[in-house]
Amino acid sequence: MITIIAFYLFATLTIAPALLVIFARNPVHSVLWLILAFFNAAGLMLILGAEFIAMLLVIVYVGAVAVLFLFVVMMLNIDFASLRSGFTKNLPFGLLLALVLLAEVVIAVLSRSAGPNLVVHHAVVVSGPVQPNIVGIGTLLYSRFLFPFEIAGLILLVAMIGAIVLTHRNRGDTRGQKVSRQIDRRPQDAVKNMQPVSGEGVSL
Repeated sequence: MITIIAFYLFATLTIAPALLVIFARNPVHSVLWLILAFFNAAGLMLILGAEFIAMLLVIVYVGAVAVLFLFVVMMLNIDFASLRSGFTKNLPFGLLLALVLLAEVVIAVLSRSAGPNLVVHHAVVVSGPVQPNIVGIGTLLYSRFLFPFEIAGLILLVAMIGAIVLTHRNRGDTRGQKVSRQIDRRPQDAVKNMQPVSGEGVSL
């Protein structure tokens, strides 16, 4: 009974913030509602026994992606009036896309009872002690899929370095830092003791 109540509670608190993400007028509020939706989706994953996916939702999506969205939205000088000006013009296309997505969801739900051609039920036989999902995923990642896992990390590292190289530009109006000159500088050249007379100030 408590599981059913928790499921409907988390499901309601996932759908409602998702709708508020769309209809909120302020983008900052939309990101905050998105964070709330992620937290409740993590609760649903915990109910299903997928604690690894729940932790991914909290750590990766809430802790990195959503917070990054929030910082970007708050730092950018967005003209909200210009964003709302094209709402009515793009409304028919948005409604068409929403209907297509709704039809896909309905087809996916109805296909569960379409027979063995689309849905095949396999009997799961568990031998030995049941281990948590995180232990099973970690065992597979660092044993059977160790090399693909490390190759994926190298690909992400190369992508990060490439993005830094592509966006880094040398500007002519800036002065670069010369660490060697700073280290070689003597304290007596950098600091000058002054004894100004009271009320006269310091002459530069």
